[in-house]
Amino acid sequence: MANYANLPAPSPEAGLSRYLQEIRKFPLLEPEEEYMLAKRWVEQEDTEAAHRMVTSHLRLAAKIAMGYRGYGLPQAEVISEANVGLMQAVKRFDPEKGFRLATYAMWWIRASIQEYILRSWSLVKLGTTSAQKKLFFNLRKAKSRIGALEEGDLRPEHVEKIATDLGVTHDEVISMNRRLSGGDASLNATVGSDGEGTMQWQDWLEDESADQAGDYEERDELEARRGMLVQAMDVLNDREKDILTQRRLADKPVTLEDLSGQYDVSRERIRQIEVRAFEKLQKRMRDLAKDQGLLSPV
Repeated sequence: MANYANLPAPSPEAGLSRYLQEIRKFPLLEPEEEYMLAKRWVEQEDTEAAHRMVTSHLRLAAKIAMGYRGYGLPQAEVISEANVGLMQAVKRFDPEKGFRLATYAMWWIRASIQEYILRSWSLVKLGTTSAQKKLFFNLRKAKSRIGALEEGDLRPEHVEKIATDLGVTHDEVISMNRRLSGGDASLNATVGSDGEGTMQWQDWLEDESADQAGDYEERDELEARRGMLVQAMDVLNDREKDILTQRRLADKPVTLEDLSGQYDVSRERIRQIEVRAFEKLQKRMRDLAKDQGLLSPV
């Protein structure tokens, strides 16, 4: 991967406002320019291309990181974790999929931040079940929705409502609320402490459409689907399994021509086997999804 030693880095000493001003100097990329840079990285491992993709998205990483204030963690470290996620996204980005890097990178950025927060909060024995993670990242939103904005313990009716909505116990709601209470910063507070900037926290808030709990639910479902895929592959014979894996599950799909040579049959025969195997796999996946209460795969 590219060497990012010369990237601007947030620090309490320098002040976040200075960092935010610095990263605004990097130009955003037009779609065609982004595509060509991504191609250069994928095909040639051009580190300069990777560096430009990262720097052009530092503002996105910072904006998402600002949406995770209030967990008692240094904002500079949260932004640094966001940048780690961004670099991972650039490393794995495939320009041929048809979507922009920002769309792909948001998942990696949020995942990196959330893992950092959960690692830090493990000191207070934060639960790691899907429901507890959902509560951890959505309690403030749930309190705001029902108007439970006062400090201190929640009223019983509010505990009941939040527990029901998020699928956790009353005790978990009460305990999590006590852990998280009192950590929010004023939205009108100026970012940084060096006095050079006038930006406020509210200028960098994460998009309201973002759903951190949804990210965890999607990840849990993804893991479940991966398990189903392994199980569903048992409906295929060895030849079907090999052809389907090489054609549809490999990072770089094998051509029909190459497979026809491997199996000494025509390309059309390989295509027929691939289609039939995929249909069998889809049907088995659908049956497993119903059994496990998941939505049917598309």
